[in-house]
Amino acid sequence: MDIFDVIIVGGGPAGLNAAVVLGRCQRKVLLFDTGNQRNRFSHGIRNYLTRDCMLPADFINEGQKEIKKYAVLLKKMLITNAIKREDGLFVLKDNNGNTYCAKKILIATGLTDHLPPIKGFREFYGRSIFHCPYCDAWEVRNKKIAVYAKNKNGFELALSLHIWSKWITYFTDGKKYLKPREQEMLRLYNIPIITNSIEKLEGSNGQLQKIVLKNGEQHSCDALFFVNGYSPQSNLVEQLGCTTTTKKKMVITNKYQQTTVPGVFVAGDADKDMHFVVIAAAEGAKAAVIINKELQKEEQVKKIKPPMVKML
Repeated sequence: MDIFDVIIVGGGPAGLNAAVVLGRCQRKVLLFDTGNQRNRFSHGIRNYLTRDCMLPADFINEGQKEIKKYAVLLKKMLITNAIKREDGLFVLKDNNGNTYCAKKILIATGLTDHLPPIKGFREFYGRSIFHCPYCDAWEVRNKKIAVYAKNKNGFELALSLHIWSKWITYFTDGKKYLKPREQEMLRLYNIPIITNSIEKLEGSNGQLQKIVLKNGEQHSCDALFFVNGYSPQSNLVEQLGCTTTTKKKMVITNKYQQTTVPGVFVAGDADKDMHFVVIAAAEGAKAAVIINKELQKEEQVKKIKPPMVKML
């Protein structure tokens, strides 16, 4: 079995940028990707200098072309299992049963947003329904914006959106959990709280136009921001024994993207930092530098070990 210097699982901004850095270090790199990036439904990348409005799919395509220059091997397969052997090497298995071996692993598989099971929600997701105001609120500034928060508290989200629009409405979809002080603060910001259950969302060509409640009420709306939780796309870090947070199962890393298991690194949305494309790419580059330094140190140790004396 071939032994790679590094196997990268996840070909989004973090994984691709790491692949470029490691490829330029002349490392033997294998990158796995399934094309399920979290932002694949988005109408454009934001907050990334020179990449504003670039479609996520175009960003990925350009990245995949770039890694070829540095002899990075790309496989569009799903990695389902990962173990660390006693000798320190990692063995990974894909969904076809093929196995691969590496000295280091970088996991950059990202997150999956939990979409509410509301009729019409998926139709508008990424086009007029969003989860990050810093990524999409500017495009709907001064328009009618809804905040959806049924299973999570959307109080802070609602207040933060007020800098982009004065027409904010908070929908709890049947829940009544806001604290009195939160209700009072929303009232001071003229943000109505609608607690009735939602029947469906209506609009056309990806543009949300109204929220229809089960009691028959209708509320006109140009965009909706939601907070409904998310989860890691992969459980590889748990398989490898990396420490995760108790509630969200987010992997814990240090400032060098290292996990609690030596040789396992995590970058991008799968760790605990801000969920921006530019940050994910930067984390991938940072992880790649540390990985290369670790490999260099290990190679130096092997170099200075005294040669074995042949027994007669």
